[in-house]
Amino acid sequence: MRLNRTKIALLAAGSAFLLPAAAVAGPTLDAIKDRGELNCGVSTGTSIGKSTLDDQGNWTGFEADFCRAVAAAILGDGTKVNFVPLEFKNAFTSLQSGSVDMLARSATWTLSRDTEFALEWAGIYIYDGQGFLVSKASGITSARELAGASICVTSGTTTELNLADYFRANGMDYTPITVSSPDQSIANLESGRCDAYTNEVGGLASYRLGLSDPDAYTILADVISKEPLGPVVREDDQQFEDVVEWTRHALVIAEEFGVTQANVAEMAATTEKPELRRFLGAEGEFGAKLSIPNDWAVKVIQTTGNYGELWERTLGSKSKANIGRGVNTLWSQGGLLYAPPVR
Repeated sequence: MRLNRTKIALLAAGSAFLLPAAAVAGPTLDAIKDRGELNCGVSTGTSIGKSTLDDQGNWTGFEADFCRAVAAAILGDGTKVNFVPLEFKNAFTSLQSGSVDMLARSATWTLSRDTEFALEWAGIYIYDGQGFLVSKASGITSARELAGASICVTSGTTTELNLADYFRANGMDYTPITVSSPDQSIANLESGRCDAYTNEVGGLASYRLGLSDPDAYTILADVISKEPLGPVVREDDQQFEDVVEWTRHALVIAEEFGVTQANVAEMAATTEKPELRRFLGAEGEFGAKLSIPNDWAVKVIQTTGNYGELWERTLGSKSKANIGRGVNTLWSQGGLLYAPPVR
């Protein structure tokens, strides 16, 4: 059978797409390795469960531990993180300028941010939605009862835009009380300057704990938006983005396979399951494809545990925030957490 030149050219072009590309470390990954430290942007230290600075100067919370996980993947040591607390208004510009290597502080993935900021979301690590925090004494039990209310909201955020959309769509009036930080909003809510505070539900649960009497306030059941939250990197370094994204995947894969902080070393040494062997660096060169050590996933799980362990410790039942996982459970359990295979 003879093939004409056009078919031969097409076949040759098609086969070229199947050739594996060599892993080439980009500028951010190289800079982190040379520096020996990850510069990680987090919240300002008062977001309980996400990024909290304790009295001893230690950073705790989901965001802080995700920074540690990325450092462990790249450098083999989760302590090699320089935490940079950032107000939301400064977060994106700090990343764009190179002041930080990545953002682990809450930032919603939207089309405008994705296309206009020269930044990339390296996956989603928390699926959240916007809600309202009110005092129980107000008697408010649903968002529809907020017509004519004053609402505290952080300016320049998707939260502010969602708030306007919700009230417009429902033909309701409201008075926005815009401030530059959640801390100011919480103070305004407690002083009675606003009737409700709106933010992601996870954020509301966190900041509610900062009130003098948290039990006097409640989060309404209404959720008015989708808030996909994830780590953010510059778009000029695909290799670093891959490392951050696969760090998130590693947390999920580990939970799927029952790999924990306590048993990861043993499983890496003894497992006979093919995908686990690839994942834990027992065979293949999958770390090398990311320009990081082949035992990168072992280092990540030794640092933070799997996704379930990380969630329960920082945001879930073992934390002050005590937030239910909801859709932040594995796909096999009816949630949205899913990771590509290590192959």
